[in-house]
Amino acid sequence: MTVISSHKDTGALTLTIVARYAAPVDRVWRVWEDPRRLERWWGPPTWPATFQQHDFKAGGRAAYFMTGPDGTKAHGWWRFTAIDAPHRLEFEDGFADEHGEPSADMPVIHCAVTLEADGDGTRMTTVSSFDTLAELEKVIEMGMEEGMTLAEGQIDAILAEDE
Repeated sequence: MTVISSHKDTGALTLTIVARYAAPVDRVWRVWEDPRRLERWWGPPTWPATFQQHDFKAGGRAAYFMTGPDGTKAHGWWRFTAIDAPHRLEFEDGFADEHGEPSADMPVIHCAVTLEADGDGTRMTTVSSFDTLAELEKVIEMGMEEGMTLAEGQIDAILAEDE
């Protein structure tokens, strides 16, 4: 299985997911950099993503929506805060309304993704940080941990096609 571990730390207010892929770091990096690849895995398999904007640079923004099995759309946004290709990116991840406007009722998640060479593959660590325990618990109840695990599990198929 691609995802090695998932750990919720209520003291540190983080959710950490570690995955390993049988591909070099630069190829795994492309699943973040290229919006067409990104939308093939961001979100659980039954909620595919469509990226309408993906300005992949520090200070840049992404806008997307995921479409559920019944056609329901869930909108989100990112603001890239740091990009150090091909090893690290950081961004703020938030929920949005149907017009793409950030939702004030939902938490903003601070994400840090690290890609490291690991033998003949890549180890990807995704740390999602929250401002409060209530925010962490809210997204866990919404299924974030399972959703992220399922989402990252789809990356292997994309990497296999790129060989």
